Amino acid sequence: MRKDAEKEFIVINSVSSPTPSSSVSTTKDTKEADKKTAVSEASIRAQTNQQILQASLQVSISSGDKPMQLLFRSAIDKINEVLQPEFGEDAIKNAMGQDNSPEGTAGRIVALSTGFYEAFAKQRPGQDPEKIAEEFTKVIRGGVEQGFKEAREILKSLQVLDGSIASNVDKTYDLVQKGLDDFLASKTKKSTEAGQ
Repeated sequence: MRKDAEKEFIVINSVSSPTPSSSVSTTKDTKEADKKTAVSEASIRAQTNQQILQASLQVSISSGDKPMQLLFRSAIDKINEVLQPEFGEDAIKNAMGQDNSPEGTAGRIVALSTGFYEAFAKQRPGQDPEKIAEEFTKVIRGGVEQGFKEAREILKSLQVLDGSIASNVDKTYDLVQKGLDDFLASKTKKSTEAGQ
């Protein structure tokens, strides 16, 4: 019985009256517990991040080319969001109803680019109209060259620049060049007729 009484006394004594050394050890214990908690939180975050990456990889592997579909969908959604104030809901979807053949695409490129001619000409008062038309067409052709070059590089990097896509890009390019030739001819013909 004596041993049990001693144990009770020791337990009661250590709980009820801490000594300076036990308060130091309590402070150390608290700091170590805080460090362990921080380490534990960091390891939980690391584990969570690892699990997210693994899940993403599994989705990517199991879905084949679906990541490209997800990328496409995400891009389309963001573009629609940006275009909404000016073009309304689903601007891209609505634009898909347009003629996307080489002829239709080339027609839009020529119409949109040559639509700036009047503003270009107004910035050059007193200059020869034929020279203005030639300079304008040269500037537009430079933009067309750069745009088609970049588009081809993108399609090539996606490994889809072959077959009908390649021939449609080439046909569109040729039609744009012909459209610009016709535009220039119409402007130089007008200036020649105006001079007579």
